[in-house]
Amino acid sequence: MSTVSTPGASASAPPIPHLLLAFAACADASWLTTLKSLPAAHTRHFAKLLQGMQRLDTDTDDALSMSPPHERALARVHGLDGDGLRDGLIPWAAWEHEQRTQGEFGEETRARSWAYVTPCHWLMGREHATLTDPVALALSETDSRVLMAAMQVYFDADGIHLHYVAPQRWLAEGDVFRDLPTASLDRVLGRSVDPWLPAGSSGKTLRRLQNEMQMLLYTHPINEARTSQRQLPVNSIWFSGTGDLPAQGRRPAARPERQPLNAPRTLIDAALRDDWQGYASAWAALDALEAKDSLTRQSAGEVVRLTLCGERTALTFESAPRSLRGRFTQLLKPKPLLDLLETL
Repeated sequence: MSTVSTPGASASAPPIPHLLLAFAACADASWLTTLKSLPAAHTRHFAKLLQGMQRLDTDTDDALSMSPPHERALARVHGLDGDGLRDGLIPWAAWEHEQRTQGEFGEETRARSWAYVTPCHWLMGREHATLTDPVALALSETDSRVLMAAMQVYFDADGIHLHYVAPQRWLAEGDVFRDLPTASLDRVLGRSVDPWLPAGSSGKTLRRLQNEMQMLLYTHPINEARTSQRQLPVNSIWFSGTGDLPAQGRRPAARPERQPLNAPRTLIDAALRDDWQGYASAWAALDALEAKDSLTRQSAGEVVRLTLCGERTALTFESAPRSLRGRFTQLLKPKPLLDLLETL
């Protein structure tokens, strides 16, 4: 992972509004066609906003990295880079556990490692299985809790304890997740699961648990009822968000420049559904609201921040000093938005 950074505001600076867009660019061939057909008026606020900005940070990695650029950018915003970012080991589950419980389980539990477990549907093809969007299952809390309780018996054998968070998301607590990289759901959705399964001997336990859960779920009464109602069955699980939080002394939890953050998922949700008309509409809506608001703030003299993420790269921009903004724009002549997005 290659990162070039410029220091942001000092700890005494006022909060910097930060707009972070996941999947502003993506690898699908339809993406470029969609953007080229998008009227310039639908991105005019973004284009003008960028004219008054300078690049603050560039983060580039392989398109096959387990942690996508927008999650790496979010990890830095939330201070999860205190020990450096390791691919597939952004500790989202541990972070959520701490946010939710504030240590109510005690020091021994907080010291353990965590992961997300997502009940999901794998679409089985002739050569591979594709992970479909778990939200589309519309799994109820009652059914989710029943499934989690049935799985807990198997997880107990590996020293893993499950905690319910939401129908499509559970927290898993266990030492097996320490230093075990896992792929983000946003990397896998709509794609073959094979390249993204936990690898090597360290991932053997999770692969076995996935197989055992598939057998358990195959004849589970909840799935029999779902099938009779023409709903997709819950036929597998996905592990993600593994790892440990940075050491307590290196967590910059209170840096004011990290807030407020706005990270809408409209672009990524449309792209993962292959809804390119919806994707174009999402760009237009973001330009009309979020970009316009950022531009208004910037024009009034506020410092604002924008992060554009693709599947390989995240670029972060910040308002140039007002005294230099006109000269900055004339000298550097920022790239057109589409040209910039193509570099992601």
